[in-house]
Amino acid sequence: MSTPRWAVMVVWLLAGTSLAAGQDTRPAGIDWQKARALHQKELKNQPLTPEEKAYLDKAKAELRAGRGPGKGPAGQGRNAPAPTTQRSSTGMVPLNQMTADDRYKGEDGGLYGKGENAPPKQHMEAARKALARIEPLDKDGKPSAEGKIVLLSVGMSNTTNEFSVFKATADRNPQKNPRLVIVDGAQGGQAAKQWNSADCRVWPVVQQRLAQAGVTPKQVQVVWLKQAQQNPAAFGEFPGHARELKGDIIKDIQQVKAHYPNVQVLYLSSRIYAGYATTSLNPEPYAYESAFAVRWIIQDQMKGSAELNYDPARGAVKVPVLLWGPYLWTDGLAGRTSDGMVWKPEDCRSDGTHPSASGAEKVTRLLINFFKNDPASGDWFTGKE
Repeated sequence: MSTPRWAVMVVWLLAGTSLAAGQDTRPAGIDWQKARALHQKELKNQPLTPEEKAYLDKAKAELRAGRGPGKGPAGQGRNAPAPTTQRSSTGMVPLNQMTADDRYKGEDGGLYGKGENAPPKQHMEAARKALARIEPLDKDGKPSAEGKIVLLSVGMSNTTNEFSVFKATADRNPQKNPRLVIVDGAQGGQAAKQWNSADCRVWPVVQQRLAQAGVTPKQVQVVWLKQAQQNPAAFGEFPGHARELKGDIIKDIQQVKAHYPNVQVLYLSSRIYAGYATTSLNPEPYAYESAFAVRWIIQDQMKGSAELNYDPARGAVKVPVLLWGPYLWTDGLAGRTSDGMVWKPEDCRSDGTHPSASGAEKVTRLLINFFKNDPASGDWFTGKE
């Protein structure tokens, strides 16, 4: 299958170029680093001035005409990443189906390792204590029968695509706790690195959304975080890109605790299937391998890492208790044996990376089932005593 020209254009603009001396045959007047920066702004829905839009349109026109950065005699971009190959399955085994004896590039199976998909006893006990502390709070974070419990999402475009559908569905569910307020804090174009410091532009946006929902940061007690890297290949093959993602997500989680001091539990999920991806934004195997970054973080907390401490008896509290939320990856049309879920081409948008309406509905079903039924979720979602 040939790669559409628009897909190659996105690859070039997202990935940038690094032209060797004496090989720069770029069209006069186009600064491709500038074009890439403007394209990033466009993807993040940041306003462009008329001059910036005209400049970006000119760059796009050059790409459509086959005059992109680093063009060689054969018309191929020497420095553009190779287009991804669309696949209906990869042959990779979902992490929650791998056993303790299975190996993927040296890693064993199970969400929590050693083939286990449930938290070990000690960590589950810590989670139950944290879940027991979740109760309606007033705007100052004090217990109140008339207060609220806020479930907040944190993450990038895929996260908000999925969580916005989940919110709409859950809000109509008669089994949802009437004291529960669901707020989508995730934002398009804001991947793992865009959340990992206090002065990042994402936090004021979340604050605005909380205020619009009539709640405060002190009422946030549960968070679902799903993150990824943009163009993960830039950080090297596995485990390099997964380690980079791990470091950024840890900083993200620390910022969550700093902004929302009453958060008790944070659920983590990794990426959906990306075998149909047409760009280098986050294709396979990077989407699949991002699950190991999530697992390493939770394992480090279980081992007592100071930067992931949740227990005041052990020192400064940096983060809430961390648990797996629903595992979203399935091997395309090959699916998975745990629940039979498959990921079809129509479950993705045209870029093969973001979920379509049907894809978002699949994630919604997984989220609702998890929050209603999983032992690691407790009763805050339904309000059962």
